[in-house]
Amino acid sequence: MDKLNLRPEEGESTPRAVAVLATDPAGDAFIPPHAHRRGQLIHAISGVMMVSAEPGSWVVPTGRGVWVPPGMTHQIRMAGEVKMRTVFVEPGTRADLGADCRVIHVGALLRELIVAAVSLPLDYPPGGRDERVMELILDEIEAAPALSLHVPMPRHARLAALCEALIRDPSQPATLDGWAERLHMNARTLARLFERETGMTFGAWCRQARLLLSLPRLAAGASILEVALAHGYESPSAFTAMFRRTLGVPPSQYLQQKKER
Repeated sequence: MDKLNLRPEEGESTPRAVAVLATDPAGDAFIPPHAHRRGQLIHAISGVMMVSAEPGSWVVPTGRGVWVPPGMTHQIRMAGEVKMRTVFVEPGTRADLGADCRVIHVGALLRELIVAAVSLPLDYPPGGRDERVMELILDEIEAAPALSLHVPMPRHARLAALCEALIRDPSQPATLDGWAERLHMNARTLARLFERETGMTFGAWCRQARLLLSLPRLAAGASILEVALAHGYESPSAFTAMFRRTLGVPPSQYLQQKKER
């Protein structure tokens, strides 16, 4: 069954407790604030999303997903071309899915299960292989720990626009003085605003955003030189030093650990 670009309502009114829909929106699309009766895992199999809800806002690149509990208002902005896959879960199906938003790592198994589930009928027969695929998806979501390596987005509109521009092109220079000038405020005021809005300093946010955005490209086989230059670093050694400071290991060792898990 082709479930590409079905309306979200069709994922909320299925006869089964779990449904997976595929959405390939136009570049830089924006889904305005809305809420769903069912809980949902929002995941991009390619591209980068910015998901905002009452508890916070997060950058969600390939390899990450955000669990949004039932009834929570949220909005989604796409950075470029995105292929979004959404798991809808009937309230009360699994208590351990939680009533709070959280960002999780979408590993290879969960990703392939979600991709496979897109082709399953919305009224798949109970007790068979299709239902077991859906149950395993829920098992994997439950087992995935909340990630500390995530990037909160500010709610301040003009500041958020600058953050979104950096996410779309992490190679561009970003300085506190430069952003303050563009926002027509002094650097100290911007520094306080940034920390109040995100809980992070300006420098820490930029480093973490670039690091998070680099992970999918590293995992896809891009060289450290290519990734370093694409994410605003003058050399591979500068990128590797930042990577080691943040994650405790160099990029090559981090990727090897991921493969062994």
